[in-house]
Amino acid sequence: HLIITAVSTMHFKPQTTLYKTDDELEMTMVCHRPEGLEQLEAQTNFTKQELQILYRGFKNECPSGVVNEETFKHIYAQFFPHGDASMYAHYLFNAFDTANNGSIKFKDFVMGLSILLRGTLREKLEWTFHLYDINRDGYINREEMTEIVRAIYDMMGKYTYPALKGDVPQQHVDAFFQKMDKNKDGVVTLEEFIVACQEDETMMRSMQLFENVM
Repeated sequence: HLIITAVSTMHFKPQTTLYKTDDELEMTMVCHRPEGLEQLEAQTNFTKQELQILYRGFKNECPSGVVNEETFKHIYAQFFPHGDASMYAHYLFNAFDTANNGSIKFKDFVMGLSILLRGTLREKLEWTFHLYDINRDGYINREEMTEIVRAIYDMMGKYTYPALKGDVPQQHVDAFFQKMDKNKDGVVTLEEFIVACQEDETMMRSMQLFENVM
């Protein structure tokens, strides 16, 4: 929801927001001030005006300027009322929480959003790889991928995808691993992941589907 809110905010917020000065934007901050807009503009694929709009939307959802995991889960669950989004939101929160400190600040949010919306194909695949790499050891094993895939299916809910139940997630993972794990060592490296996704149109479509719920 934070991501979807940010995207919709960029399109539908009143245009007067675009004309706020840096000082006016700073005056709206309660705590945990983000990096200067110029610095964030240099570090992301957003313009200064877009960053102002994104920050306004972020503050509307999170007045304190930071998001903890429970708040993130609550916000995310509202977009998936027919499923259980808590587990997927947990993994997604960890992917945005690059500092691993239990909170997402505006900079964390906008850096991730920049990659997901406007990054190169490789950058998007790298971000997706790190989402699947739950223990952050640089590899994806079957258990990690199965956890993420099950979390996605749980979130989408039986009313949305009634056929996605039972051992379907495991079948999905087995098919992925067969194509990704080139050296058959039981884990997928970043390069194996990127090469496999780029080589297989079906896998790429699956990855893009998953991006839609990130």
